[in-house]
Amino acid sequence: MPGAQFQYTALGAIAPFRLGLTATPERSDGKESLLYQLCGPLCFQSQIHELKGTTLSPYDVITIEIEMKPHEREQYETARKAYIDFLNAENIQMGHPNGWHQFLYKTSQSQRGRDAFKAYLLQKQLSQASCAKQEKIWQLVQSHPKDRIIIFTQDNDMAYRIGKQFLWPVLTHNTKIKERTHFLDQFRKGTYSIMVTSKVLNEGVDVPEANVGIIVSGSGSIREHVQRLGRLLRPGEGKNAVLYELISKDTGEYFVNQRRRNHSAYQKSR
Repeated sequence: MPGAQFQYTALGAIAPFRLGLTATPERSDGKESLLYQLCGPLCFQSQIHELKGTTLSPYDVITIEIEMKPHEREQYETARKAYIDFLNAENIQMGHPNGWHQFLYKTSQSQRGRDAFKAYLLQKQLSQASCAKQEKIWQLVQSHPKDRIIIFTQDNDMAYRIGKQFLWPVLTHNTKIKERTHFLDQFRKGTYSIMVTSKVLNEGVDVPEANVGIIVSGSGSIREHVQRLGRLLRPGEGKNAVLYELISKDTGEYFVNQRRRNHSAYQKSR
């Protein structure tokens, strides 16, 4: 709603009153305060842990640190150093609101900058999609033989790599509507017990049968993280949900994970 275009939906409404409902008011751009300007003051709030076991199914969130393979660790450290050295040389603060835009601008100005951007992409890819993570995915799937599992990735490329390796159906924004409907129907029926997705299942899709989630990679967005957990929390008789977070040990993923876990739903998780 606070988005540049969507806010006009509220501003242009002829109704004398407005009521907003959201599970994820937090925004990465900090514009959640606009919600109150558009919809009025907060009138009711309930935390996820208050609904746990009643309106929502009981759940656990388990973070697993993954040790990278030696050859991947060596590549990661080399690429990470090149990326960090460039940030320091150009005095770029990635935590600043304009840090990312400044980084993109500076990397486009020289060959050294372009090399630094390639190094950034490589260290990110190695931490998010290591061989060790893929081995752990298989181990987790083997430990949940009777469950319905959704595997979340940060990008389509990783989703397709996992799907191809293990022969699992993959849902992305590129999946045609007919094929997407087929995958979801078969998942609900139990014909498919596993689905791999990037962001298309983050919101707007109801899959109450899912009770296990595996986050292979993701952004630092609190909103995205809560939405992914929400895919597992539709109540059901005897249902207990579990969300696994796979984090490459001693990488930038640790700090990304700390940012996205800044929500009450994760305060008592393991």
